[in-house]
Amino acid sequence: MNRSFAVFAGIASIAFALVLSTQVSSFAQTTASAASATSAKLNAFAKVSTPSKTTTATNRKQPHRLVIQVNVNDPAVMNLALNNVSNVAQYYKQIGQEVEIEVVAFGPGLHMLRDDTSPVKARISSMSETMPQLTFAACGNTRDNMTKAEAKDVPIISQAKVVKSGVVQVMELQERGWSYLRP
Repeated sequence: MNRSFAVFAGIASIAFALVLSTQVSSFAQTTASAASATSAKLNAFAKVSTPSKTTTATNRKQPHRLVIQVNVNDPAVMNLALNNVSNVAQYYKQIGQEVEIEVVAFGPGLHMLRDDTSPVKARISSMSETMPQLTFAACGNTRDNMTKAEAKDVPIISQAKVVKSGVVQVMELQERGWSYLRP
């Protein structure tokens, strides 16, 4: 009797598995059909709701804007910042779009824009001649502090404008939608 019950239980579980797999397969087909119909409806909606004027980067009317912060007295960082400037300017020139770039130097990074200590002064001069969209801002607070500490006037390169605060300059440019980079 135990043997007959075991055979019966085995056959019953196989039959149950077959019934269950048929129902799952049927459910999967129904779900797939519903998903396909929903996808078709979404695609139709997407085609209808696509705006007539796209706002992708290729159709951009206003220039891209990038502010680059330099706050360390390290020639490698200064050169990296200038490499970033060159790469960004070249990229947008190649795709026919405008870009404005401002390098803001403050704290120890002000040495980048000092006429007497800049390790990249010649490179800045050269880049400024070929890139009218490139500007430099020197922190006035840092300049004043360096003037006091060194007991002499701190000269700034002619390509740079002096702003009251370099940090505030970076903040305000970001608040106006400029992208931020710190190399």
